[in-house]
Amino acid sequence: MRELKIRERIQIEAGGEAVVERELGRGGQGIVYQVRYRGREYALKWYFISRIRNPEAFRANLRKNIEDGAPEDGKQFIWPLFLTKQKKKGAFGYLMELAPAGYDSFTDIYNGYKWEKPRVKGQPAVKRKVRFASLDIMLTAAINIVRAFRALHLSGKSYQDLNDGGFFINTRTGDVLVCDCDNVAADGDNFGIGGMPGFMAPEVVRGAAKPNVLTDRYSLAVVLFKLFFRGDPLEGSKVLKCVVMTEENDLIHYGKDPVFIYDPANASNRPVNGVHDNVIRLWQIYPDFIRQAFTMSFTYGIREPNARIIEKNWIRMLIQLKLDIVHCGCGKTAFSSAFEEQGDHILICRNCGSTIYTLGINDYELPLNPGARLYRCLTEKNNDDFQTVTGTVIENRLKKGLFGIKNQSGKTWKALFPDRSVRDVAPGKAAPVWKGLQIDFGEDLKGEILL
Repeated sequence: MRELKIRERIQIEAGGEAVVERELGRGGQGIVYQVRYRGREYALKWYFISRIRNPEAFRANLRKNIEDGAPEDGKQFIWPLFLTKQKKKGAFGYLMELAPAGYDSFTDIYNGYKWEKPRVKGQPAVKRKVRFASLDIMLTAAINIVRAFRALHLSGKSYQDLNDGGFFINTRTGDVLVCDCDNVAADGDNFGIGGMPGFMAPEVVRGAAKPNVLTDRYSLAVVLFKLFFRGDPLEGSKVLKCVVMTEENDLIHYGKDPVFIYDPANASNRPVNGVHDNVIRLWQIYPDFIRQAFTMSFTYGIREPNARIIEKNWIRMLIQLKLDIVHCGCGKTAFSSAFEEQGDHILICRNCGSTIYTLGINDYELPLNPGARLYRCLTEKNNDDFQTVTGTVIENRLKKGLFGIKNQSGKTWKALFPDRSVRDVAPGKAAPVWKGLQIDFGEDLKGEILL
């Protein structure tokens, strides 16, 4: 493939020409350029045609994706927008939106830093730390990743090449953009893409299956594991014995004999002190239900593709994990498992001794520390909006030590007191945090304060 030149003009199928401005990056499939088309700047991915198994079928699939449009109006996808016309020897590419400012790649987030080009020519590159603004924001990003793939799968398509280069994330808000969507195809179709080692499902590594929704779900579990634990779920002592990871070794450790590093029935691949310190430290921090989910994903889920966790269930678990964060008044921030339990539903801060109660709503439990938030997914039926705040735990301004749940939903709740009396909780008002008090959010959805 001939590389494109700066100011070269590329004809677009929809009409007009795109003018090449600069190179943005390159990878295994091709080179990405910044171009100007119809008065706007876009990214142009220009392919190494020799590396595409069936260029015409691949191009036809791209055209179909452009015609279909991105799932959910493209809110979480950098989706193909325009195909170029073919040049000599069939060379072609497609236009997509540029990644907006404020987003970092998953790879940079995983590494914890990125190198930025100097503003002044001749100066050295600058190493910048890349980290989430808070634990809450990281979990928001995790939920957004899963929601994007739920939308894709519900549209009847699979991603097929899910890896750490497939996302841009805003580390201040948790917003996510899925990129490299040119490999997306109708579930069951495949155009030669297998995936990236370490992310591919074992059956794809072995050549026993082609990428599909079920293999996407395995790769999604890998992405979430890397996000939470900063390590590879299958890279432990067994893998480290291989000085060089050849294709043959990849086939053994990621295809034929994959062993989860915390497999309860097989200790042959445990993480190694001094090498996998992040995983060792972080694995102990997360609550049992999350560790159990990953254990199932990389033990039974390795062998049985139909047993892999579906997106809906990941979302429920990750929302519960987000709710499980306790911000104690003394400054301690941790999952509830780091607090001392008193009975089934009361937490005691090990730093300051504060008592923290719990609100139970359906299958969720929310620690009621000052400042804790209720979200629309808790207070409205059949809703998974985990970002819109509908209530906040506040302290009474006149009576210190007395707390309530302020209604910020725009709807009137009803407080059902232990003496069976009922009072309206209008927007802006609060229901007291009392033992046994119930809150009726409407639509037969109730929460109970568990003490």
